[in-house]
Amino acid sequence: MEGNEPIESKINWADFKILIVDDVMSNVLLLKILLTKETFQICTANNGTGCIEMAKSEKPDLILLDVMMPDISGFEAASILKKDEETKDIPIIFLTALNTPADLVKGFEVGANDFLTKPFNKEELLMRVRQQISLVDAKRTIVKQNAELRATLMNRDKMYSVIAHDLRSPMASIRMVLNLVVASMSREQVGPELFELLDKANRESEEVHDLLDNLLKWTKSQTNRINVVLQDLDLNDIIPGVVDIFDMVAATKKIKLDLHHTNEPLMVRADNDMLKTVVRNFLSNAIKFSPEDSTIEIIMSTEGDFAKVSVRDHGVGIAADRIDTIFHKGDTTYGTGGEEGSGLGLQLCQDFARKNGGDVSVESVEGEGSTFSVLIPLKKD
Repeated sequence: MEGNEPIESKINWADFKILIVDDVMSNVLLLKILLTKETFQICTANNGTGCIEMAKSEKPDLILLDVMMPDISGFEAASILKKDEETKDIPIIFLTALNTPADLVKGFEVGANDFLTKPFNKEELLMRVRQQISLVDAKRTIVKQNAELRATLMNRDKMYSVIAHDLRSPMASIRMVLNLVVASMSREQVGPELFELLDKANRESEEVHDLLDNLLKWTKSQTNRINVVLQDLDLNDIIPGVVDIFDMVAATKKIKLDLHHTNEPLMVRADNDMLKTVVRNFLSNAIKFSPEDSTIEIIMSTEGDFAKVSVRDHGVGIAADRIDTIFHKGDTTYGTGGEEGSGLGLQLCQDFARKNGGDVSVESVEGEGSTFSVLIPLKKD
C-alpha cells in the first residue's frame, strides 16, 4: 500500500449493510442505486415503524433516516432505537430539509451521528456514509483485538498459575533440605568452596520459592480467584512472627532485625495472609538491598484511621526517577549479594494492600536506604 493511500481503501464495503428509510419512494430508489454501485448491502423501509422493525431483524451497520415521515418522525424512531440494547449502537445519518440550529440540536440529542441536508450531493453522501462505515469497521477491529487480548491474558495467567503451583511444592522441599544442610554443617566440615556453593544454593532456593509464591498469589489476584477474608487482628500478634521467619536469612548477611513493639494492642481489620505477604515482601527486599552488618527496623504505628507497618533499611536506596513507578513497573533489580528481584512482589504488595482498604508507600534516598510502609484500616469500635 502506498503511504498516501487512504485507510478506508482496505475496507470491503460489501461486508456492510445500510438501512434506507424514507417515505418518498423516489428518494429510496435513488439512494439504493447510489449505494449499491458502491457494493453496499441495502435494505429499506418507508416509515418510522418499519425502520424500527428492519433495524431489529436486519441488524444494519448504518441507518440513513428521513426526519419527516407520516407515522412517527425520524427523531422519534431514533429515540426508540437508541433505548433498545439490540439497536442502540447502530449509527444514524439523518436525511432532512430541516437545517436550523434547533433541529440539529434535537437530532444530536436523540442520537444522530451525522446530518445530510436535502437535496443532497452524491459525493457528499458517499463521503459521509464511508466515514461512518469506517468508524464501524474500526470499532469492530478494536472489539476483536480486545477479545483476542483478553484470551491471551487469560492463557498467560493460567500458564503462570500452573507453573507456580506445580513448581512450588518441589521447590519447598528443596528449600527445606538446603536449609537443614546449611544449618547443620560448618565451613570447616565441608571445606570453604563447597560451603559457599551450598550457602548460595540455599539463598537462591529461598528466592525462587518466594518468587513462585508471589507469582501464584498475583495470578490468582489478577483472575479474581483470591478471596479477601477480613478479620480483627492485633499487629502485635502478627508482625513478630513474620520477623522471626527472616532472622536466619538476615543472619547469613550479618543483618540485625530490630522490631519496635507497641505497648498497646494495635487492632486492624484485614486479611491475615495478605497482610503477612506484604510485610514478608518488604522484609525480603530490605535484606536483599542492605549491606552486611547493618540494621533493618520494623516499626508499628498509627496514622489517622490506619495502622502503619514500616520496614526501614540502610541499604542502597532507590533512584529518584524510579520512586513513582516502583510498585507497578516490575523492573528486575539486584541486591547487595547479587540477589535477583523481579519487582513482582511490590506489585503484589500494592494490590493486596488496596484490596484490604489500605495502601503502600515508599520513602528513599539513594545510597542511604529506604522505608517501605503499608497502611491497614484500624478496627472500628
